[in-house]
Amino acid sequence: MPTIELSERQVVELVKQLPPHKQREALLALAEGASQRREERMQLAHAQLQRIAAERGLDWEKMSEDAREALVDDLVHEDRRCEK
Repeated sequence: MPTIELSERQVVELVKQLPPHKQREALLALAEGASQRREERMQLAHAQLQRIAAERGLDWEKMSEDAREALVDDLVHEDRRCEK
């Protein structure tokens, strides 16, 4: 099937030309795809946090919520060292 390139604005304008029930179908299909990609990103982030914690001698699964937040805070703030 041939592929055409459209700008985001063109896609929006095309969707607006659809009947309301078809607009809803299009939006639901897009939202489903975004949700699936979000889940994949969350799984990747979880695996990375487990690995980083393990590199620091920590078990992500056994850490308290406060300890997890502290580790993530340390990772986000590059201007200070991560504590073990």
